[in-house]
Amino acid sequence: MSKVVISSFDELKALEGQELGASDWHQITQGQINQFADATLDHQWIHIDVEKAKAESPFKNTIAHGYLTISLLPYLWDQIVDVQNLKMQVNYGIEKLRFNQAVLVDSKVRLVAKVASCIDLRGVTKAQMSIRLEIDGQRKPAYDGEIVFLYHFNK
Repeated sequence: MSKVVISSFDELKALEGQELGASDWHQITQGQINQFADATLDHQWIHIDVEKAKAESPFKNTIAHGYLTISLLPYLWDQIVDVQNLKMQVNYGIEKLRFNQAVLVDSKVRLVAKVASCIDLRGVTKAQMSIRLEIDGQRKPAYDGEIVFLYHFNK
């Protein structure tokens, strides 16, 4: 899979309304879930207690933290797009994010991205990207929404 290369506002604007592609599949392991729980101090049993989750959870297994799946955005995004010719990039926001389905341990997920809009704010590019985190073998995505970047391209 080759990345989409973007080097300027004009190149990004030309992609407006188009799907950029999909990342590779990434498997969510129990080890990753446990490390995220430790890092965020979120040790809710639905995420880390395998036996209790199998017995009592409506999912019959542990699930990834929703914020764990969001934290994968930079890693997965970088597999889709290579933004070059930058002075700086700022993560500006996440909008309209909806969690649609839990991600069970050992599931594989991938990011699909599309350029929703691109505007020039006095030399700074504000790019709004529609995103969807797909779960391998599932009809509904884990989440969908929009991420917003500010790109400061070199002239």
